[in-house]
Amino acid sequence: MTAPAPRRDSGPRLGPAAMMAGPSMTKPLNFKESSRRLLRLLNPYRSLVWLAVALGVTGVGLAVAGPRILGHATNLIFEGVVGKQLPAGVSKTDVVAGLRAQGHGNIADMMAAMNIVPGKGIDFDAVGRVLLVALAVYAAASLFSLFQFRLITTVVQRAIYNLREQVEHKLSRLPLSYFDGQQRGEVLSKATNDIDNVAQTMQQSLSQLMNSVLTIVGVLAMMVWISPLLAVIALVTVPLSVFVTMRIGKRAQPQFVAQWGVTGKLNGHIEEMYTGHSLVKVFGRQAEAAEKFREHNEALYTAGFKAQFISGLIQPAMFFIGNVNYVLVAVVGALRVASGSLSLGDVQAFIQYSRQFSQPLTQVAAMANLLQSGVASAERVFELLDAAEQSPEPVPAATVDPVRGQVSFEHVSFSYSPDKPLITDLSLAVEPGQTVAIVGPTGAGKTTLVNLLMRFYDVNGGRITLDGVDVNAMTREDLRAKMGMVLQDTWLFGGTIADNIAYGAHAPSQEQIVEAARATHVDRFVRTLPHGYDTVLDEEGTNVSAGERQLLTIARAFLAEPSILILDEATSSVDTRTEVLIQRALGSLRQGRTSFVIAHRLSTIRNADVILVMEHGAIVEQGSHDKLIAAGGAYARLYEAQFAAAVTE
Repeated sequence: MTAPAPRRDSGPRLGPAAMMAGPSMTKPLNFKESSRRLLRLLNPYRSLVWLAVALGVTGVGLAVAGPRILGHATNLIFEGVVGKQLPAGVSKTDVVAGLRAQGHGNIADMMAAMNIVPGKGIDFDAVGRVLLVALAVYAAASLFSLFQFRLITTVVQRAIYNLREQVEHKLSRLPLSYFDGQQRGEVLSKATNDIDNVAQTMQQSLSQLMNSVLTIVGVLAMMVWISPLLAVIALVTVPLSVFVTMRIGKRAQPQFVAQWGVTGKLNGHIEEMYTGHSLVKVFGRQAEAAEKFREHNEALYTAGFKAQFISGLIQPAMFFIGNVNYVLVAVVGALRVASGSLSLGDVQAFIQYSRQFSQPLTQVAAMANLLQSGVASAERVFELLDAAEQSPEPVPAATVDPVRGQVSFEHVSFSYSPDKPLITDLSLAVEPGQTVAIVGPTGAGKTTLVNLLMRFYDVNGGRITLDGVDVNAMTREDLRAKMGMVLQDTWLFGGTIADNIAYGAHAPSQEQIVEAARATHVDRFVRTLPHGYDTVLDEEGTNVSAGERQLLTIARAFLAEPSILILDEATSSVDTRTEVLIQRALGSLRQGRTSFVIAHRLSTIRNADVILVMEHGAIVEQGSHDKLIAAGGAYARLYEAQFAAAVTE
């Protein structure tokens, strides 16, 4: 049966101050490399991306052609208005010549460039046809944009789906030491908030960025076609726009990194205070917890304000530059119309293009804060994905089937940190079917011993064997499937009582679940519940007592029928009467199985075949209860400390 990773009783631990400090957020954001890695998530969908690009090119091309068509309609209207005011029967050549003779050379040049018929008004049929073409062009552009957005949404959501799967698989491959060194809320924030932020960033920015670049290219081509001089004037402001964006963006980057770092710490604090709210109230730490929350909240406010304010300066700066560009184009364009070099419709189209040209630049600049926020989150997710994994599984892997239960520790050495050795040259032989009790003071290495047996940690030296096979030669899944574990810290999930009992077995029947519950005295309190075995537990199991939660975990192990049983203070949360019942149930459960029992209450392990007394990571005594009492050593002192007063009374 695979069990949740147990607590360990030694090794480096994070205190509240250290945990709240979190990872250092002073390092600069590697924006370029993280962006490239983020885009590589789209590699499996290259064909869809290129199709989206093709749709974008078509849609943007049609949208860019719109102002040119509307400019033609403007020319038709203006030429009709001017032609109506001229006397009929006179040719355009005569009108132009007359204006020049009167000294109106500029007006004559403008009239010469126009396609007018003196005496003829606006050709509304021609104008209507042009407007229908423009309407059809814009409708087609919108349709292509809709298909493009649908494709990009599909690509992004699939990529984020794969990213979530990568994180899920990564979490299963990370060693227990990683979670010991990380705040739970920080890991949860990376796996939820940061991935959601990456998804939002990619969804909002990918299509907009693609269309903005295509619009810039298409509009620039049309501007050069209409008037190279005006195009040069419009391009003068581009270097200024790029300079402003880069300068402001560079200042905003570290603020976004700090914002998401503080978000992770705030989530971690809230998660800790919620799960431990009873202790917070018992010890009167509500004010301290609230103050710590205010500190994190204030830090998040400051970082978020700076990030959003600094990056928000980009958009008004770009609007100002765009308006300067608009004024320059309007003034020079009017002069060109007056000189006859351009038509009024061309100038109108060019002004529209200049706005279209500055708009995507402004959009790209405005997306800078969104992109930086998303890349900052992506970097945190990549940090999780790049974390050192547990040692790879052996290929080919050895297996033990059937399991007899012989366990041997051969000159085992282990430490949580290199400078603090815990277990040094430990040897132990356990025969099949034996019950081995492990006792000793806190921090002696009792839980560490079973952690090594289940390969939650790998030994630094020596080896551990199961029926003569090195456990390192077996896959972790195969090894742990042969073991059942009952922890002092109970773990239940949101679901029915029956589901929780059945968690460790493969598709057990209802009769098997009830039988296991009866054997472990779970059935007696389940029958008192309104919905019996269909009673739904919350994730913390708060609708049952601590002792009842412990009974449920024991029933789970009973149903799994493991070959090796590990009990880590399994009866610490039950009353004395229930403890006697559980000891009987565990006695039948241990029949024919090798069992490791970690206990502080020595009354629970008096009948163990072998009792190991550990101090400072070493076995200082081993033997039966009577033998160790007679020896008068460490075990006798522990026993006397627990029972001398009761015996005297």
